Amino acid sequence: MNQLIIVKIGGNIVDDDHSLQNFLKNFAAIKQAKLLVHGGGKLATRMSEAMGIQQQMVEGRRITDAETLKIVTMVYAGYINKNIVAQLQQCGVNAIGVSGADANSILAHKRISKTAEATDYGFVGDIDQVNTGFFNGLIQQSLVPVVAPITHDGNGQLLNTNADTIAQSIATAMSSFYETVLIYSFEKKGVLLDINDEDSVIPVIHPSYYQTLKANQQIFAGMIPKLDNAFSAIEQGVAKVIIGNADNLAALIIGKAGTTIQHG
Repeated sequence: MNQLIIVKIGGNIVDDDHSLQNFLKNFAAIKQAKLLVHGGGKLATRMSEAMGIQQQMVEGRRITDAETLKIVTMVYAGYINKNIVAQLQQCGVNAIGVSGADANSILAHKRISKTAEATDYGFVGDIDQVNTGFFNGLIQQSLVPVVAPITHDGNGQLLNTNADTIAQSIATAMSSFYETVLIYSFEKKGVLLDINDEDSVIPVIHPSYYQTLKANQQIFAGMIPKLDNAFSAIEQGVAKVIIGNADNLAALIIGKAGTTIQHG
């Protein structure tokens, strides 16, 4: 089975032109079949504030009202996506930028509040289905998909969707066709035992150790959703999940850097 490398880049990389350029050069050097998922960065927040659209964040997640949805769609599926595609073309990678609405590639539903007290995130999507035929078709044509974190519900409604979850969902779905490796790349060296110590990288985390770390509150709260996605991917057939610094992409792919997520 051929290998497919799926890389998700965090917003802090997207926000920094130099970091993004370096990352894309390293991504371009990957010889295996590959797919890139990107986050949104802070540009949507800056544009919203400039237009007088108040932004609300709950536990790092953006409340997406109708006006904010317009902004994030323009920024994520527009400028950021096409900027990445253009830079990859410069690096010799025949990239194609898509959102979840394109070719019905990622179908989702509007997140439902389970209780009256639960946060209403607005037009935020939870994923139902990935169109593997579409992504596989692009890869078979030697195209490199660059996926923006916007999905749709099949009834004309766009939805803002967490990029980590998109990466995990695509990796899981594509594991039927490829030995899929999922890389979560961002500005940290990996999952840190001490958030204030960049060198306290945990090299390997398996399920029981993860539960211990959470119970002892040794995992930074913002890392928990990423780790939950990572374990979900492993449980559903993804061969390997690694979390680490975007500058070390080649080492991450072969498990020589970052934090590797393993079965129990």
